[in-house]
Amino acid sequence: MTEKESWASSDATRRSMLANKRRDTSTELAVRRELHSRGLRYRVDFAPITSVRRRADIVFTRARIAVFIDGCFWHRCPVHGTAPKKNSDYWSPKLQANVDRDRDTDRRLSEAGWLVLRVWEHEAADEAADRVESAVRKAIDSLDQPRTGRVASSN
Repeated sequence: MTEKESWASSDATRRSMLANKRRDTSTELAVRRELHSRGLRYRVDFAPITSVRRRADIVFTRARIAVFIDGCFWHRCPVHGTAPKKNSDYWSPKLQANVDRDRDTDRRLSEAGWLVLRVWEHEAADEAADRVESAVRKAIDSLDQPRTGRVASSN
């Protein structure tokens, strides 16, 4: 039996790609550190809704906010995304499937009442944290506001 041909264009490429992390990337850690220093607490690598088998990088359960930190290559950043020159027949559909899955995830979470925030790996951690913190504080404030309307009487 012959060994299956690798998807990688070279041994070096294969080693490099296998070394990529699914979580705890440097960008993710920097954003989490910044959010934590601002007093925000969150879940890490968490599925916001169990019916969708997708995990967000940072999740604020009470505020119903899911944050995804997307790599420029893997999610086709409009600024820094590059099209692979080698093995493009393999990579192009794979990268497009990532983008399609991202849009599907956004839609499903939104329909379930979640706010989805996407952060690109090239964004500065403090700027990304500003956006996330603003959304979380706004969501929490709206939850803490007294509900208007009829009030049940205890009489």
